[in-house]
Amino acid sequence: MTKADYTLYTFAMSHYSEKIRWSLDHMKLPYREVCMTPVFHIVPALRMGGRKQTTVPILVTPEASIQDSARILDWLETHHGPLDLIPAALRDEVMAVEARFNKIGRDVARFLYAAGFGEGDDYIVKLWTDHASAGQAFVIRHSFPLIKWSLKRQLKINEAGVARARKRIGDEIEWLEARLNSGHRFLAGDQFTAADITAASLLAPLACPDQHPVYRAPEYKSIMREAIEPWRDSAALDWVRKLYSQDRGEIKFQ
Repeated sequence: MTKADYTLYTFAMSHYSEKIRWSLDHMKLPYREVCMTPVFHIVPALRMGGRKQTTVPILVTPEASIQDSARILDWLETHHGPLDLIPAALRDEVMAVEARFNKIGRDVARFLYAAGFGEGDDYIVKLWTDHASAGQAFVIRHSFPLIKWSLKRQLKINEAGVARARKRIGDEIEWLEARLNSGHRFLAGDQFTAADITAASLLAPLACPDQHPVYRAPEYKSIMREAIEPWRDSAALDWVRKLYSQDRGEIKFQ
């Protein structure tokens, strides 16, 4: 297998994309990453995914094109298993943890965009255009007010929606802290698994680990400081940062 055999389509700032990027890196499975530009990703995502969805990540292989992080993990297990990330004896436990943190991925995005819109508009435009062509960047910059309005509607970024997101995120942080307080370093059994990758990746935008080029950026941290302050020094987010430091390593977008 060569690096060109697998292509992972992502957003650089996407926590779901980071989940699969981390999984592939841990597996030492060669792949090429393509960081897509929001809005301009819609048609390619619909075409590649074949599920009437525009979400990333999408893993394109000679055998199939797989959209959605949970489905990609299932595919990797089927085609590259057995995986140490999903041990047979722990599979049900791993999948249960993966599912519970997958559920708050949209809440994390809703919560952070709510905090970023306004003061952080210029920075969001920068993130969205870091991997764009000149023409794409022009369109994003000049259409951003309309794009922001549409995204607010899509993600239900309003007072009630953000309050629900905060509550759901807080519930999972409390669950994670209870697990850690019971003496466990890992979230399924006593070994590093996809459960840990999922939880750490989905909470990384709140934990701001130094290994992630987007979440460690001083401007990102400044814009999100007030929103993440209630959890900043929590044992849960400290665990995320330690896991990144010990098991992730420096991330370089391709």
